[in-house]
This record gives sequence, C-alpha cells and structure tokens, in this order.
Amino acid sequence: MRIAIVDDDPLVVSALSTIVRNSNYDVITTGTSGFDAVNLYKEHQPDLLMTDIRMREKSGLQASKEILKDFPEAKILLITTFKDDEYIHEALNIGCKGYLLKDNLTGIIPAIEAVLSGNMVFDSNIVKSMSATASHKDLSELSTRERDIIELVAEGYNNKEIAGHLYLSEGTVRNYISQMLTKLDLRDRTQLAVYYYKN
Repeated sequence: MRIAIVDDDPLVVSALSTIVRNSNYDVITTGTSGFDAVNLYKEHQPDLLMTDIRMREKSGLQASKEILKDFPEAKILLITTFKDDEYIHEALNIGCKGYLLKDNLTGIIPAIEAVLSGNMVFDSNIVKSMSATASHKDLSELSTRERDIIELVAEGYNNKEIAGHLYLSEGTVRNYISQMLTKLDLRDRTQLAVYYYKN
C-alpha cells in the first residue's frame, strides 16, 4: 500500500515514515505543508494520506477539503496533538477517515490498517473526550434497519452510498438518520459514529 505523510515538523515526518516502513508499507512521498498535501496527493494519488492539522498558511483540514472535492474516494487520516472537538467534527464532516493523536504511537499502524480496510478511526482518547456528549442509550433501542444504517455511517459512508447499499432512497436514509439522532439525543452523524463505536 502506498502512503503519503505530511507534517510541518520534519522530525515527525521522519518518525512516522520509520514506523510505517517498519510495518512494510511503502511511504511514496512526504511533505511539510498543506500545499504539499494537495499537490502530492494530486501527483501520486496514494492509497492513504496521513497529514497534520495545524500547519502554516494552509491547514491539514483545508488541504483535506480540497483533495476530497477532487478525489471523493481519498482516504485521509489526520494526525494531531490536539483533542479539539471542533476539529474532529469538521474533519469527519468533510469526509476524512480518521483522527489520531501523535502521542499514540502504538495506534498508528492499527489505524492505518483500519482506514485502508474502509473503516473510520477515532483515537481512544478522543472518543473518551467526546463521550460526555454521547447518548447513554444502547443499540437495542434501534430497529434492525436503523442498526444497518448507523453501522454504515460509522464506516464513513455518505447518504447516497448508504442508500445504494441498502436499496433505499436518499430521502429515506436521511429520515432514518434524523430519527436516530432524535431517539438517541445526539447532535450529528459524527456523534452517531462515536456512539456506534462505544456501544
């Protein structure tokens, strides 16, 4: 699998590259800015882009937004030192596949494997920080169809993709998600995904 790594700290790039290569993944290119992230993705179209969020001039979130606009299937894993809920929500709402804290070195390879397998990844510390806002109700309160939909939401599928998987209309999927948000007292699909992983 071909992986690109972008971080404005060359030491972080070097450390991540070593970890990734030691697990037999191919680091095909590296960069140090949001501009690099966009340009390198367009040039190499890696299987996975790992990028920092806070970078000068263009952030990893801005870069991710640009990339996903042109390459909606792009797999992007954000690596950061910040447990900022606002960043997490924005990252997942624009279509990034995961959010990992840099100090979680043992979680890097499992996160890469999960994203490459088509799953979404939340650092366990991030899930804990978001759990205060998560519902205490459990999955048994959901119907079979609702459980099918929440599982696909947690895997990062959008409404159109979920509709295709389950042979439903997009409007029906939208209605199911709205019902689940109300039923579970959650705010958005990001919280739905966190809720699913916690339950």
